[in-house]
Amino acid sequence: MATNPDRASYFPAIEKKHGQPMAYWFDVMSEISDRKYPEQMAYLQENHGFSRTHANALVLYSRGNTSAHRFSTIDEYLADADDTKRATVRRIFDAIQKAHPECDLVIAWNQPMLKTEGQYVFGVTVAKNHILIAPFGEGILEAFIPRLAGYDVNKKTVRVPVDWDVDVELVQDMAEARLAQIRS
Repeated sequence: MATNPDRASYFPAIEKKHGQPMAYWFDVMSEISDRKYPEQMAYLQENHGFSRTHANALVLYSRGNTSAHRFSTIDEYLADADDTKRATVRRIFDAIQKAHPECDLVIAWNQPMLKTEGQYVFGVTVAKNHILIAPFGEGILEAFIPRLAGYDVNKKTVRVPVDWDVDVELVQDMAEARLAQIRS
């Protein structure tokens, strides 16, 4: 997997593996440009032996999405969110960073995350009708199930309302549990 977010970084490997220059593959894509994303992916995989990664890079590049990297800062991430969502997300991160200033706010997987010592601590995702909070770490979320009554708990996330009155103690404790894992 390429670490460079530029989808074109896959092109040399595509050319080498499939024996054709990118101009050839762009022509193939123009022939199937009227198809939907899954159909284009299947076409490349089934008819040309593309791996999912290479097919995804070519399909998305051909659709004008030339980079997997969309956001560099939390401000960029929150730019399309309304004021309520922006305020809620900032309160979540502020609460954690107040108790744990060693955590740095970074963008990873195109989402804001708190990170320390090279390890992820806590993440947030803004959706249309809710916000997802995601404590990292093996067993962290499960340990907090008793305190999450009334919330929609998924496999790795907790759904909170966009106007959530942030439970400061909860998010700080989740972060502390993850930090304890990192320190041990």
